[in-house]
Amino acid sequence: MKPRVFVTNRMPESGMEILKKECEVIYREKDEPIPHEEFLKSVAETKPHAIFCHLTAKVTKEIIDASPELRVISTMTAGTDHIDVAYATSKGIYVTNSPVAPEPVADVAMGLLLAVARRIVEGDKYIREGKWKIAWTPFMMLGWELKGKTLGIIGLGRIGGAMAKRAKAFDMNVIYYDIVRNQKLEQELGVKFVSLEELLRTSDFVSIHTFLSKDTYHMINEERLRMMKKNAILINTSRGPVVDEKALIKALKEGWIAGAGLDVFEVEPLPMDSPLLKLPNVVVTPHIGNATYEARYAMAETGALNIVKVLKGEQPISLFNPDVMKVRPLDKVKVI
Repeated sequence: MKPRVFVTNRMPESGMEILKKECEVIYREKDEPIPHEEFLKSVAETKPHAIFCHLTAKVTKEIIDASPELRVISTMTAGTDHIDVAYATSKGIYVTNSPVAPEPVADVAMGLLLAVARRIVEGDKYIREGKWKIAWTPFMMLGWELKGKTLGIIGLGRIGGAMAKRAKAFDMNVIYYDIVRNQKLEQELGVKFVSLEELLRTSDFVSIHTFLSKDTYHMINEERLRMMKKNAILINTSRGPVVDEKALIKALKEGWIAGAGLDVFEVEPLPMDSPLLKLPNVVVTPHIGNATYEARYAMAETGALNIVKVLKGEQPISLFNPDVMKVRPLDKVKVI
């Protein structure tokens, strides 16, 4: 009998094909987030060996407890803040992720940086609204060059490293802060490790590339925003709650910093009454950091393969909670 996999949302077909070859798939083929009660009822009825989800599906303690056969939770995302990882680990449930798309996220981060610094979106709107009345003046739509400026990267992981490479192509000076110093990458990328406070005080641009956790929640708060230069631009393509959005709005309105480029928000979708939408020095995108055909299909395939490998008692491609192996070794997980 094939193991059962509950899929919470519509996924790229390449990932689904991998699952269907090895498993019985219970597929909720919808883009809308799965309501908690529906999720709870579905896992209680189907008793899945695996859950395949992404960031809109909240895999809580209650969901885990309602899934007595559960062996693995696989998310088609790099981040796992929508999963109770600690509780899953305590129950011997493997949590896997899909950190396969650093380049497209770095592309969007650099795109946002350029869009804010050079006022590209503002310029597009300026023309469309019929405000372009004089062909050229020395003072129209002035922005900031990137060459010679300092980019501060918060989190020098795979995405932060990809961002550093892009910044170097623009002849920028790159500094970084991370909880773990990476001297190997410092040498490879030509970047300098500094404290978070020094990064905020000296950077012309700050780009956030860290996971969301209890330690990074509201990492960029009012106190830290006040440390930044008045002409600094903040870019966030990580997770919305890393930045205290109320404090950021205040900083942008009162001119503590010059602008922001945001792909993620504390509440998603971003409410239409958000003050961010009324600020001309802000460029927003709808959480599209890794939204390329190549990346999303690769993420779905990695997520599916992670499930198949765990259910076969094999090491998954990307295990997020390696301590789970002490609770339940792979040979005790095998059902295929």
